Amino acid sequence: MTTTAPAPVLDHDLARALDAVLKDLATDIEETARLVNDLDEAAWATPTPAPGWSVADQIAHLTFIFHLAGTAAADPEAFKAIAAGAAHDFDGSVNAALEQFNAFPPAVLLARFRALGETSVAALAAVPADQVVPWLVNPLPPTVLASAGIMELFGHGQDIADALGVRREPTERLRHLVRFAVLTRDFGYLSHGLTPPPEPFRFELTAPSGEIWAFGPEDAAQRITGPAHDFCLLVTRRRHRDDLALTATGAEADRWLGIAQAYRGPAGEGRRPGQFAHRH
Repeated sequence: MTTTAPAPVLDHDLARALDAVLKDLATDIEETARLVNDLDEAAWATPTPAPGWSVADQIAHLTFIFHLAGTAAADPEAFKAIAAGAAHDFDGSVNAALEQFNAFPPAVLLARFRALGETSVAALAAVPADQVVPWLVNPLPPTVLASAGIMELFGHGQDIADALGVRREPTERLRHLVRFAVLTRDFGYLSHGLTPPPEPFRFELTAPSGEIWAFGPEDAAQRITGPAHDFCLLVTRRRHRDDLALTATGAEADRWLGIAQAYRGPAGEGRRPGQFAHRH
């Protein structure tokens, strides 16, 4: 008599984590859309702190990112073809995507941003939480890829908010970005051609609610402490470290504050000390 092995049971904690991050991702997509929902056409051309990028460019870039994420989750082979084309000239591919999506009038671009954002959330929700989705460098679990989407929305949304003079209220949804930035601690080293240190850091960050979000060994010699919102501004390079209430303990942690980034590739120009002093 033969028996059939039982189907593996998905870890319910993984499934709950994926549900939570996708819910927050959908909320962040809509929050970003509301930033530009009532702008006239001239306002869409407002320059943002990212040199050479307008408000429309920021939304076009995010639209492209969600197009990529939705394709990766729903049609991995199609995504691999897109990624292969971008592998040799990623900056060129990004610029081509900006031109592609900026060809649409603002209302159409915003509709596409919302639609492709929703499509990517649905596609990631259909991937079992214990599997991986192909991505630009390495395959990622859907929870991590969704967190990367939240990172993109936070950074580019901050550029839009800064351009429009809007202050966004920090929320508990920042937890996903904080966790992602801790996971990608070494990206800043890699972008500067440096060897990441082998020892882990301790991160103790204060959430908007006042809760402490802690990651890493309690006895780590290298520590980063401060507000979680400031930490997110640092790792997306939307504020200079001098303008943030973050404290480093240990020489390596102090060096990291100057190079931190939660995304692969070139660091970019970042922001100047005091550039947004008038906003506080």
